[in-house]
Amino acid sequence: MAIEKPSKNLGLMGKKIFFCNPSTVVQNKIIPELFQQEYEVYVSKDRDAVKRVFRKYPDSILFIDIAEQYKENDWENWIKAVMKAGDTKNISIGIVTAMDDKSVKEKYLNTIKVSCGYTVLKFDLDKAISQLILILQTADAKGRRKFIRAVTLKETNATLNVPFKGMYIKGQIKDISVAGFSCSLEDNPEILKNTLLKDIQLKLQSSLIKVEGVVFGSRSENNENIYVILFTQRIDVETKIKIRNFIHVIMQNKMDSELK
Repeated sequence: MAIEKPSKNLGLMGKKIFFCNPSTVVQNKIIPELFQQEYEVYVSKDRDAVKRVFRKYPDSILFIDIAEQYKENDWENWIKAVMKAGDTKNISIGIVTAMDDKSVKEKYLNTIKVSCGYTVLKFDLDKAISQLILILQTADAKGRRKFIRAVTLKETNATLNVPFKGMYIKGQIKDISVAGFSCSLEDNPEILKNTLLKDIQLKLQSSLIKVEGVVFGSRSENNENIYVILFTQRIDVETKIKIRNFIHVIMQNKMDSELK
């Protein structure tokens, strides 16, 4: 299986990963798991829109299900065009499909030479996920980034309550990852660096999440204090899952706007 080596110039943010026309199994099982593994994954059913957005993200990774929506030979021609065009030739392409045909698989790997493999979906989805993670690791899809961070500046459904001096202070989350978040708080309270804040209430869409964090620092921005708060090690797995799910929704929504 030929896998493209990572670029030496890959930036801090890593690569965007697109699944074009994924099957229901891929969309409901595989993609959520990849996002939980901190891969920046997006879904689109419009291959022409995906091709356009590649001009903005020319180092992206694209996975295609050649058994979905179009005939296999139509996908073949489209893939060849993407690999040949000057503005998309650096896109790394892989196949993720239930089509377990040896001749088709050899064509994509040895003749067309897609760089991110041919993953066959059978009953063992864990095996398929492991194969995809290996492909993404080899392609250095994360770059130097450890956590996916979503900017929530314009999101009215990303708020918090912080306990401070015997009362709760309302605030707005500016960005968030499973490592921590930044926020503004009503009335600009002065909270010192290294202050431990217990029983923080995060409201992420319809989820109310309780966490604790330590103030890493603050900065002044537009006449308000912006606090950076890191979660303590007491954050549990279920909380991380909820935060990543929220991040995934926010980022997919923003990508949908770019794909229109």
